[in-house]
Amino acid sequence: MENDALKLAVTSRYAEVAEGTATCGSLCGCTENAQGLALAFGYSAEELATLPEGANLGLSCGNPQAIAGLKPGDVVLDLGSGAGFDVLLAAGKVGPSGLVIGVDMTDAMLEKARENAEKTGVTNVEFRRGEIEALPVDDGSVDVVISNCVLNLVPDKDRAFREIHRVLKPGGRLAVSDMAWAVEPEASVRADLEAIVGCIGGALVLDDYVARLRSAGFASIEVERHPEAVRMMVEVSRTAPSPGVEHLLSVNIQATK
Repeated sequence: MENDALKLAVTSRYAEVAEGTATCGSLCGCTENAQGLALAFGYSAEELATLPEGANLGLSCGNPQAIAGLKPGDVVLDLGSGAGFDVLLAAGKVGPSGLVIGVDMTDAMLEKARENAEKTGVTNVEFRRGEIEALPVDDGSVDVVISNCVLNLVPDKDRAFREIHRVLKPGGRLAVSDMAWAVEPEASVRADLEAIVGCIGGALVLDDYVARLRSAGFASIEVERHPEAVRMMVEVSRTAPSPGVEHLLSVNIQATK
């Protein structure tokens, strides 16, 4: 599928998720128990209680904040920020001297995120419309980049990784949760639009993921594999497992500029 067509399909699907009209046809976001899924990924009940209704849409496949080491004063960039779930949680960790920027290409998600920020009274956040392959962020301006189950959706991952490297300060950190394959999946999975928008069809093979990050200039790359998270996501979703799902991984990846 051409990149523009893929982006349109992703934007359309996640606009429906934001508006509550999506029909479940994929793994990512296919749960009526978003709270339980977030708790299973290590978000605490206390921090989840600070979020307004509708901020957690069940789109996580991990918990990037568990590995991000956020501290007061940090400038944080969340890629594919959705309804503001991770942005709003990170805002409390970086404090009033810090800033959290959410970037998303779906207008309905941006609108929902801004409404959620207003409900919470959080002022150290910004939401910007943009694509990860062309981030609306200045060079060397970010301490930490986080992302939760989004990079697999990006068509041009090499360009995205270069953009992430560009916006990070020297010594800045990348901390993402994402889907990855242990081995190359069947061609039918790669070609299935539902699998792609559902965070599976476009996921990289893990070794390739690491190699591409290294080629983009990242160092000190660390990977945590969580295959049990995929089993849990399949169980709570309302979809049939994709072929080869036993080779699918939820991963936490850290890297340094």
